[in-house]
Amino acid sequence: MEDPAQEVTINDFKRLEVRVGTVVEVSRVPRTNKLYKVIVDMGAHGKKQTVTSLVDYYKAEELLHKRIIFLANLKETTFAGEKSEGMLLAASEGNELALLTIDRGVPDGSRIS
Repeated sequence: MEDPAQEVTINDFKRLEVRVGTVVEVSRVPRTNKLYKVIVDMGAHGKKQTVTSLVDYYKAEELLHKRIIFLANLKETTFAGEKSEGMLLAASEGNELALLTIDRGVPDGSRIS
């Protein structure tokens, strides 16, 4: 069992830039077994690239055009030589994983609040 998360204030939450985006490109990261490079369209906020370890959970064509929830202000880092500018948000339990998606037609770039 994981340790309980530390409580955060509403101001802590407001620091997170969580937005709706559409996956517009997906490709395998060369010389890796589990990584995709994913481009997410954030509407008026531009496109963001991320590297994600979803190969075991989703085929590339399942990710393409999926409307997802994206953490857009995560500090940029590099995985396997590829830039990662954010994070696709997902729920997981054991070996199960599901991306967080949006169920209505709000525009890409809409802020999650």
